[in-house]
Amino acid sequence: MKDAAPQKPDDFWNTSLLQLLAEVGSTESGLSCSEAEKRLRRFGLNAVTDYRRTPLWLQFLAHFYNPLVIMLLVASAFSMLTGDTASFVIITIIVLLSVTIDFFQELRAENGINALRSSVAIKASVLRDGVEKTVPVTQIVPGDIVHLSAGDLVPADGRLIASKDLFVNQAMLTGESYPAEKHASDLTQATTDLSEAINAVFMGTSVISGTATFAAFLTGRGTHIGQLAGSLAVKPPPTAFEIGMRQFGALIMRVAIFMLLFVVLINIMFHRPLLESFLFALALAVGLTPELLPMIMTVTLSRGALDLAKQHAIVKHLPAMHNLGAMDVFCTDKTGTLTEAKISLVRHLDTSWQDNERVLELAWLNSHFESGLKGPLDDAILAQGHVDVSAWRKIDEVPFDFNRRCVSVLLENAGKRLLVAKGAPENILKSCGSYDLAGAVADLTETKRSECMAKFESLGEEGFRVLGIATREVEPTHNVAVVSDETSLVFAGFAVFLDPPKPDAAEALHALAEAGVQVKVLTGDNERVTRHVGSILGIEANTVLTGDQITSLSDEALRIQVAEVNIFCRVNPQQKNRIILSLKASGRTVGYMGDGINDATALHSADVGISVDSAADVAKEAAGVILQERSLLVIHNAVMQGRRTVINVSKYILMASSANFGNMFSMAGGTLLLPFLPMTSIQILLGNLLYDVAQTGLPFDRVDSEAIARPVHWNMAFIKRFMLIIGPIASIFDFLTFFLLLRWFGPNEILFHTGWFIESLAPQMLAIFAIRTRKRLFTSWPHPIVSILAVGMAAFIMVLPFTPLGVWVGLIPMPPSFFLFIAAITVCYFALLEAVKYWFYQRFGN
Repeated sequence: MKDAAPQKPDDFWNTSLLQLLAEVGSTESGLSCSEAEKRLRRFGLNAVTDYRRTPLWLQFLAHFYNPLVIMLLVASAFSMLTGDTASFVIITIIVLLSVTIDFFQELRAENGINALRSSVAIKASVLRDGVEKTVPVTQIVPGDIVHLSAGDLVPADGRLIASKDLFVNQAMLTGESYPAEKHASDLTQATTDLSEAINAVFMGTSVISGTATFAAFLTGRGTHIGQLAGSLAVKPPPTAFEIGMRQFGALIMRVAIFMLLFVVLINIMFHRPLLESFLFALALAVGLTPELLPMIMTVTLSRGALDLAKQHAIVKHLPAMHNLGAMDVFCTDKTGTLTEAKISLVRHLDTSWQDNERVLELAWLNSHFESGLKGPLDDAILAQGHVDVSAWRKIDEVPFDFNRRCVSVLLENAGKRLLVAKGAPENILKSCGSYDLAGAVADLTETKRSECMAKFESLGEEGFRVLGIATREVEPTHNVAVVSDETSLVFAGFAVFLDPPKPDAAEALHALAEAGVQVKVLTGDNERVTRHVGSILGIEANTVLTGDQITSLSDEALRIQVAEVNIFCRVNPQQKNRIILSLKASGRTVGYMGDGINDATALHSADVGISVDSAADVAKEAAGVILQERSLLVIHNAVMQGRRTVINVSKYILMASSANFGNMFSMAGGTLLLPFLPMTSIQILLGNLLYDVAQTGLPFDRVDSEAIARPVHWNMAFIKRFMLIIGPIASIFDFLTFFLLLRWFGPNEILFHTGWFIESLAPQMLAIFAIRTRKRLFTSWPHPIVSILAVGMAAFIMVLPFTPLGVWVGLIPMPPSFFLFIAAITVCYFALLEAVKYWFYQRFGN
């Protein structure tokens, strides 16, 4: 194969297949495994985005790209230049420790999530060494021979070698409203229009029906969608959680800058050393910032994702964890989620409503010769024995689509050609002009049509699913089946199916309702069957909205309807998407579960798309969560885990922001009241680091059941109030400590620094137990890791002045009486904190 891509990759479909195979260095038996590996190294992974992992050393350096870290390093350099080597060493060590902890925790989390994501990666069937193999689509290389079937995503741009009734949805590239039919043949006339390239398939499009084999020609960023992705890539809109994080960061930054300028100005007015004042003010600003927030958030979300994996749910994107916790509406299909999806054909009724083998035979022929993605109803039909098809030959097919809701196959037997249609009874009956009456054909009068519809409705009310079966004889020269052939059909009867509700579905729905998640059913089935299943499972369905009714509603009217309606029937993919978007426009956080080609758009539009590992490729690609077990109980567990995850992230935000704000407020006030700085910059940074380390156990913490009883939404106003009200509680005791330290030790700067270092941190470490829960202190027990870290760091702070490290940072041993004071301060601080916390949650907690 040539080392370079073809000269004109944009119109490779104009080249003859033999010439193209020669150019790409392949044959119809595919590549060898060794050659595929060489080409993978040469051309790279088959991905439209750059999957090459950033070297670890660059990932580590990226953690220094933080304004506050840069300011600290600049300040440490100033210390070095002015001869303050100790400050330089300590600041540098603290920065390196913080960055290193952040780097390794994020790396561990990323590795875990990548491993989970790879377990549900999209795969493709290729020929290697003449043998069919399944490989991840990222391993596809130019020259690979790839097999396609209904439901597959096309993994590369290439030329068709063989095809059978192939229809492809390529609207994302061409804007075509309907699936495009493809054929494996050289074009008779050259074209540059993708929509006219009927012998080519393109990466990212999806197979609606049929099968095919194609030769991959362009991969990765060289494909047409890869070129579009490179030039038109748009970052998805941020979630509410991400927006809240940005707002929180902006708030902290504003307060930090204000304090920095305030402290520098005050120290200049008091004629204190400029460098020392600058370092103190900078440390104060850094101390206000919860710099471990990215690490805590990543580790907490990834831990939640890893826990979900043990419950058979794979999270592809970490933000989906927050969206699961915030989800308050869950939309789902009926079949396979609420029902067993073990559908059985129980009857095959003719027009006199008796079981008739002819109806079964017609249904069997349609399902057998249909080339599209066979559904559960087809499987149920084909499971009913075997029909001898040796005398039948397929001529053509009109594939299923979600507007007609039927599929037709054109067959030949003994020189006679017969169109056999199978689909939604109401659609089939509309296309019929007559009916089969004991082998004779009679006109389908309005009376008989009403009788047929009444039978269909009565079966639905009993919980049965029904397909209509109809036929039409055509001329022996009729070689192509088209939609217009589905007229003047002869109605043969009904195929009747039973799909019982899942045993655990009612329990799961009740659990979701108790958790504040409203369940809405979006199905292509009719309203009577869906009402019947809903009544068994306890889904309220006072009003049912059908696809036809949705079509007649404006977006504003639909937004009103979706708030009240729980069951939507006979909806197509576009209508499902409108429902999802209407719910989101109403301020709801929407989850959607689907596994078919028709679910891809809704999965993409939902706040959290959920699919299953047996779903069509296009559905798995659009989803953010993949279930390895199709069960609503797994969904409920995922929602609860998402809420626990968000709560534990919020704990760190509340602790860090309130504690840091209180301490920094005290320090800023101390610069006005004291004849010296209340603490050195090194001590501020060290204390901030120790407090952050004490909180690193929060991703593992237990969560109160009351906290996850309802959907968890990001609440910026609540966090602001918590910081501004709870934070200054510590300042009350800080100012009391200032007074007592000055009375005890006079203007002894080192003793004062040591005393306040201990008082500002030790009680705050133990306050983690109070702030982590809305409940009373001893009624909610933390995880042992949280307890060990909090108590351990409090003890470490107490003994630090007695160690060489403590002496090095300017701390000295305190008299025993001081520790009695610390014990009293801690008890009083806890009592006041608990009282204010109780009032705060009574006032602002809802």
